[in-house]
Amino acid sequence: MRRTLPSLMALQCFEAAVRHLSFTRAAEELSLTQSAVSRQIRGLEDFIGRPLFERVKQRLVLTVAGEAYAAAIQDVLDRAEAATLQLMACRGEGGVLTVAMLPTFGSRWLVPRLVDFSTRYPDIQLNLVTQVRPFDFDKVEADVAIHFGPALWPGAICHRLMGEDIVPVCAPGLLKQPLLDVRELLDYTLLQHTTRPQAWNDWLSAAGLPDMNARQASLLSGPRFEHFFMVIQAAVSGLGIAVLPQFLVAEELACGRLVLALDKPVRSQHAYYLVHPATRTDVYKVRMFREWLLAQAEAGG
Repeated sequence: MRRTLPSLMALQCFEAAVRHLSFTRAAEELSLTQSAVSRQIRGLEDFIGRPLFERVKQRLVLTVAGEAYAAAIQDVLDRAEAATLQLMACRGEGGVLTVAMLPTFGSRWLVPRLVDFSTRYPDIQLNLVTQVRPFDFDKVEADVAIHFGPALWPGAICHRLMGEDIVPVCAPGLLKQPLLDVRELLDYTLLQHTTRPQAWNDWLSAAGLPDMNARQASLLSGPRFEHFFMVIQAAVSGLGIAVLPQFLVAEELACGRLVLALDKPVRSQHAYYLVHPATRTDVYKVRMFREWLLAQAEAGG
């Protein structure tokens, strides 16, 4: 069935006129005459059956219908342009691989290793986006995802990458004296991570803090941050003590920007996984990334 769509040129003229609020400037951008743009807009309005622009004191302004249409059309044209540029950039079987990743894991562990992947697979163009929670692959434009938690993701396959050791860290000048007991941590501000609300509870319980149920309020009372990189910076700045994956703060610990508040690493109950829909298991770009990433993790992170 034939789609009910105006011409692409009419949409381009409309979108340019919306941005400039001027047919003349839109014409200059598109290398057309002002009258040609005006005809395209008039034809678009006739096609839709509603005015999209009006003149108010010699100024070109959008009608209510024009504003609503502009928002939708700009998104459609942006997506069409992105898809076209991606396809133009592809060579061979690879194409664009969109990886949804955890922000701090991505920037500190994955991204520094990607030069090796790009060297091995120059036909695969990487597109990295951030996602901090599981999502529906049918509704999000991603081929694979990096997930932390249990090996559960509806409709997808989880490949284990690595576990992690959790340690309490802080700025070197924060501690009044060396800590000898986990209970002493409760004298300090405990920095919280919103996507892992039980992080302190889990670590202190594993480290042997007694009377956990009676201490719940104090364990959750510190400042809260959405991303690990925010928690790390807060700890470096001396805002409090953070409980963090040791491999994510290895650089800060090595250079002395952070120190262990207590040398008691606790193994996390969960792990990092590469996740993708079962239907994409044998897709070339997914298969190559999966094999490469699993090898990177097995090599020691």
